[in-house]
Amino acid sequence: MGGDPGALTRSSDARRVRAVLEGWGLVAEVGAHALDQWGYMAGRDQDRLSDLNDAFRDPGVRAVIATRGGAGAYRIADEIDFAAVRADPKPMVGFSDITALHLSLWRQCGLAGIHGFLAGSRSANATRRLLMSSESITLHRDPRAMTVAAEVPGIVAGNLVGGNLGTIAHAVGVGLPSLAGTILFLEAERTIGLGHVDRQLTQLIRSGSLQGVRGVALGRFPGFEGYIDREWTLVDVFKDRLGSLGVPVLGGLDVGHGPDPLSLPLGPAAVLDTESGTLTVEPAVS
Repeated sequence: MGGDPGALTRSSDARRVRAVLEGWGLVAEVGAHALDQWGYMAGRDQDRLSDLNDAFRDPGVRAVIATRGGAGAYRIADEIDFAAVRADPKPMVGFSDITALHLSLWRQCGLAGIHGFLAGSRSANATRRLLMSSESITLHRDPRAMTVAAEVPGIVAGNLVGGNLGTIAHAVGVGLPSLAGTILFLEAERTIGLGHVDRQLTQLIRSGSLQGVRGVALGRFPGFEGYIDREWTLVDVFKDRLGSLGVPVLGGLDVGHGPDPLSLPLGPAAVLDTESGTLTVEPAVS
């Protein structure tokens, strides 16, 4: 079979997202460079940035949606047209490496976004609700999830900020917003080992980035279930590192990598309650 399999995948993703949005009665515009490839990334930096800024500058565009995880998004996070974003705020939808854009938009503009995507009916429905409803949402812990064992009891309120753990850790020193007064949401998949997770959490702690964090909400960490490294599991790493913060930790949120996750607003005020096993978040759109 000839051709570029990556191009076919990108084209398929774009068609699928477009079909979902049009099924909601919306008009979907695909960026001029949405199907590009540059090395392992979806196009050259300036081309990707051009598509992104065109969307933020266009008054007819009411949300900006990433079709996939956005490898290399950190390369353009500082060059967004923040003046255009402030003049006409609209939510960014994406997850994984798109966390770099969420963090930058929050730091520069206080812009709320959505950690999620449109692949799978459950994910699409969750994202639709966040985009088209002005009601708060409540996510309930999955008692079967591994991260429940890392919980630290308590109730706390604060703006919900975060996303992919590795992307957050790599933003230390290069644009990580202040996390003081926030509830930090974390998720990741096991393309890394326990040592990597430990180093990422330790980097956040030693840099002072977690000073003032009010609580931590843990999403999905697929691939770590049953994974043991020299008698430790991911739960042991969380207990050791996050437990040292002295703040409530809620585990078991069904948000992150893996099939058909739920979606989550990033930026709005939230309440974390380990007694009820819930995270309640105000809407990302008004």
